[in-house]
Amino acid sequence: MTPARLALDIVLGLILLGICGLFILVLWMPGSSFHGNQPSYSAAELETEGELRRHIGVLAGDIGRRHTKENLQRTYKYIESVLSKSGYKSLEQEYVVENTPCKNIEAELKGATSELVIVCAHYDSVVGTVGADDNASGVASTLEIARLLKEKSSKKTIRFLLFGTEEPPYFSSRDMGSYHYAMRCKERGERIAALLDLETLAYYTEAPNSQHYPSNFMPPGYPTTGNFIAFVGNLKSRSLVEDCVRIFRETTTFPSEGIAAPEWVNGVDWADQYWFWKLGYPGVMITDTAPYRYPYYHDVKDTPEKLSYPAFARVVTGLSKVVDRLAN
Repeated sequence: MTPARLALDIVLGLILLGICGLFILVLWMPGSSFHGNQPSYSAAELETEGELRRHIGVLAGDIGRRHTKENLQRTYKYIESVLSKSGYKSLEQEYVVENTPCKNIEAELKGATSELVIVCAHYDSVVGTVGADDNASGVASTLEIARLLKEKSSKKTIRFLLFGTEEPPYFSSRDMGSYHYAMRCKERGERIAALLDLETLAYYTEAPNSQHYPSNFMPPGYPTTGNFIAFVGNLKSRSLVEDCVRIFRETTTFPSEGIAAPEWVNGVDWADQYWFWKLGYPGVMITDTAPYRYPYYHDVKDTPEKLSYPAFARVVTGLSKVVDRLAN
């Protein structure tokens, strides 16, 4: 073998090794995703399904387009009434966008320490839409997890947050509700152990080739059927993504996938974890993958009857166990 050929083989070997290392860093997750027939739904899951249907029926049905001043007022009132019924006291963080008063809504389950596990979602919808999956599903999930955990005790404090002004034209700008809240956390020196951002959670299908991925990042071996829940983090949040996936797979009979990817990967930062990542906090977006599966993403047809409620209920029940374990 000539020195030139040997050098070439070494370079190619190092490239291959780097690709394998990147694959493991980005895609490897603990445990195995659930496969096979779903077991029957428990009485608790059926109760959760009823709660989720009710919340989405109000948010995306009775209230509807959650971007007008009148409907946002109705949204605040509904969220706070549900939290109150579950035994929580709501706090409001007011901020102003384009001379318009806006609100983030907070409720808290006190733990033995002030270290935080945050469960959050945005309540606004894209202009012209009622946003059943995006993101009444995230709001409904947050409210239901708060109800499920109300009687639990925990080491860490669990905080439930509902943000405003997430959708365009505000996304990635300092007009986002999550920007104002994350900045306040930073200013107060609050310790966030985990942030779970619930973003479009309610659409699942067994149709072949129903699952797609960003064109600039096609994970080899990932499912082509859109029947799973995805845990998505940036590289700095990798250990949190692994913890979430591991706990979910240990406790819940539902397909799941996880990824910790660079933030330049299309779609990875498309939610309220965006500003928490920018400020150095660990966060995971939990999602049905939105436009990579759901045909009505950001569309007027994103309405309550399109959603997969039994599967959605199983996912939310499983996520409540993830939050409980993370807090302990």
